[in-house]
Amino acid sequence: MQTLYDSDTFAVLHIRPDLPTMAEGETAPTDTLASSEIQMPRHGFEIVDKRSGKEVYLDGSWAEMFQKIILAWQQQTPTQEEVESTLDSYAGLAQNPVLVH
Repeated sequence: MQTLYDSDTFAVLHIRPDLPTMAEGETAPTDTLASSEIQMPRHGFEIVDKRSGKEVYLDGSWAEMFQKIILAWQQQTPTQEEVESTLDSYAGLAQNPVLVH
C-alpha cells in the first residue's frame, strides 16, 4: 500500500498486492491448490473522504480510469484545488465508513 495523496480533506492510497517471489527455476506447487482457487492479484485505489469519514475502493476499469488521471497529473502538475476538485467528484461514490486507518 502506498499513500499517493494526503490532505486535510482527502487521502488516496494505491493498493498493490505483493506477489510471492520464486527462485529461478522454481515452479508453483500444483497439488496444493486447485486451478479454480488461484486468483490473479488486483490493484486498486482507495479514496478516503475525511470530511464524511467514508471511503471508496476503485478497481478494474474504475482503477484504470483513475490511474490515467494520476499519470496526467504527473505530466502536468495540478494545483491542490484541481486535485481536490477531482477527488470530490469521486466522494459521491464513497459509501463505506472508514473503520480502521
